[in-house]
Amino acid sequence: MTSFLSRANIFKQHLEFLHSQAPSDRLLQPLWDHLLSNHLPLITSPFFPVLLAFSSYFFCSLPFAALDLLGSRVPMFHRYKIQPARRPTPSAMGQSFLRSVYNHLIFVLPAVALFIPPTAVPQEAPSVYELLVDGLAVLLLFDTQYFIWHVVHHKHLQLYRWVHAIHHEYISPFSWSAEQLSIPELMAVGFWGNLDPVLLGCHPLTTWCVTVFSIWMSVEDHIGYDLPWTLNRVVPFGLLGGAPAHDMHHQKPGCNFAPFFRHWDRIFGTAAPFSLLCFSLRGNL
Repeated sequence: MTSFLSRANIFKQHLEFLHSQAPSDRLLQPLWDHLLSNHLPLITSPFFPVLLAFSSYFFCSLPFAALDLLGSRVPMFHRYKIQPARRPTPSAMGQSFLRSVYNHLIFVLPAVALFIPPTAVPQEAPSVYELLVDGLAVLLLFDTQYFIWHVVHHKHLQLYRWVHAIHHEYISPFSWSAEQLSIPELMAVGFWGNLDPVLLGCHPLTTWCVTVFSIWMSVEDHIGYDLPWTLNRVVPFGLLGGAPAHDMHHQKPGCNFAPFFRHWDRIFGTAAPFSLLCFSLRGNL
């Protein structure tokens, strides 16, 4: 991990040097000035990232939850269902959502109150370039951390049983199940989510954008639909796994461990050809 961080920092420094030769780009400064002038108490509160993360989870999941409830009555979308024979029940969806609410109220908020200081905010906004490069670096670092954590918890029976098994309660995931996590797993994800932007020296605005974007990606992983406009379809070269890869992981837990990208699964031979299984499932209906 130390070697990965060193390489990431060297890469970031090289990109920053190249960018320093270009004209300053502060397109985000008006937005940042507005936040500083009108919402400073909110954005400096240690509870703001929690509010941002949970509201992102709620609003990103809501359209897909509605889609699950409507089911085959909306054939335009239902035909993209990866496991059409398996539909989440309203009870299962409600239980997953309420578990997330419970975890945040009982564990996350007290932990933030005890350990997270107020956010220090600079006067200058990040450039668009900085936001994109730093955001990508955070996503790649988190992807590496969770891949390692995920493999270890699947290989160690007791760790799987006591920490990660709750996330595999459903063979066919759905949007609300993105945060069906045990407390240890939720705390691990939250720890990296807070630490990684600090390690990489990210601007607060970058951190918040990454928070929203990563939660969107996590929800997309769990929606159970291989929609033509989701990120795994839009981003070329199969760089992202998306819902098909994660659906396969819930059906065959020994594959597709990375949360977002595909490179670690390909390198370590844990990538599964999910398209074949999806085709088989559709063909058997």
